[in-house]
Amino acid sequence: MKNIAGYSKLSKEEKIDWLVANYLNNDLEAKSELISYWHRDLNTQKVLDEFSENTITNYFFPYSIAPNFLINGDYYCLPMAIEESSVVAAMSNAAKFWSTRGGFKTEILGTTKIGQVHFIYKGDEAQLKADFQIIKAQLLEGSKYISFNMEQRGGGVKDIELIDMTQYEDGYFQLKASFDTCDSMGANFINTCLEEYASTLKEIVGKNPKYGTVKVILAIVSNYTPDCLARATVECKVEELGSFGDISAEEFAEKVRIAVKIAEVDPHRATTHNKGIYNGVDAMIIATGNDFRAVEACGHTYAARNGRYGSLTHCTVENGIFKFWIDLPLAVGTVGGLTQLHPLVKRSLQILGDPNAEQLMMFCAVAGLAQNFAALKAMTTVGIQQGHMKMHLLNILNHYNATEEEKEYALVYFKDKIVSFTTTRVMLEQFRSAKKEVK
Repeated sequence: MKNIAGYSKLSKEEKIDWLVANYLNNDLEAKSELISYWHRDLNTQKVLDEFSENTITNYFFPYSIAPNFLINGDYYCLPMAIEESSVVAAMSNAAKFWSTRGGFKTEILGTTKIGQVHFIYKGDEAQLKADFQIIKAQLLEGSKYISFNMEQRGGGVKDIELIDMTQYEDGYFQLKASFDTCDSMGANFINTCLEEYASTLKEIVGKNPKYGTVKVILAIVSNYTPDCLARATVECKVEELGSFGDISAEEFAEKVRIAVKIAEVDPHRATTHNKGIYNGVDAMIIATGNDFRAVEACGHTYAARNGRYGSLTHCTVENGIFKFWIDLPLAVGTVGGLTQLHPLVKRSLQILGDPNAEQLMMFCAVAGLAQNFAALKAMTTVGIQQGHMKMHLLNILNHYNATEEEKEYALVYFKDKIVSFTTTRVMLEQFRSAKKEVK
């Protein structure tokens, strides 16, 4: 293995050549394969290349549609970029199930995002606190040139608080600023404001002898947005849930309620439970050009906000009504970032009806709720593996280089059988052996 100086300055093909020569055993087929994933349109490829550093090719993900989502009285198709088997099928199943039971209802509970300036203050802390309202006014005035356009769109800075954190570190304070960034995710806007606050704070303190000194440590947006929150809900009469084999509607409702309760109190179960939620959410976040890492980090922090990690969904069965809902923190945007640059992101937003940020938040919450309901429905009735492995069957068959004839046979063969790598391998061996005997 070798290192290299100036790799970023090489052309894309030179980057591949170096990689092939030093890490891929001079495999020319590997080079051809990497190049084969380039977009045929050079202008589009140039845009894709500039999304990141040291780009050498494109990494393909399946781009799917989950149709028939009845949301607030209208039907939608949800675009999803995900490779995991059964997720899109499960989403579609949940959409179909609830389309005849009132559909999904959504609402926005808040749109506030947070940024912080962390600093060490050496001086009269009581004086700093006493004068903070005056200081805040100067901070807001000094950043007006940054926030003007956002305010024209109906957003901007909502408040700035001084937070005393000296119990954790001597002299540690923070400016905690709240923002409404309208239809943009807003990280760049927030960070620009925060850096201006930091500069202004140092100037204010430095000019006045009654204060001490300020050392700014960090000025950065927070990806934890507990007050930027969307709720999605489904509910119906218990008897309208229908039966599932020998499981009655009443038994099903109670099993789902208890399953959610388990995820609310047991972190081991909650982790997998919430992972399933993000199967749906992340797929939509990626398809719409948003930051799935930030969204998921926020959600997991929110799930632990009460000091114990628990479920993001909740369920009640009261007075004959089954109710299932999710409150999901989501900092997303429909303008800025990749939304006008990535060709499929533009199509995703078009498919969704060109939503604003609040509408996209609600769609993503629906995706999380639908995926979670589908998983709970499977687990409390037939078991998760039956449906999951049936969807995984084609991947297993491709793993064993199955022909089209073998795939067609397998789909029929496994209609009433358990799918696994072992059972698929044995089936293929028997099928291929029988074919040889016929010849």
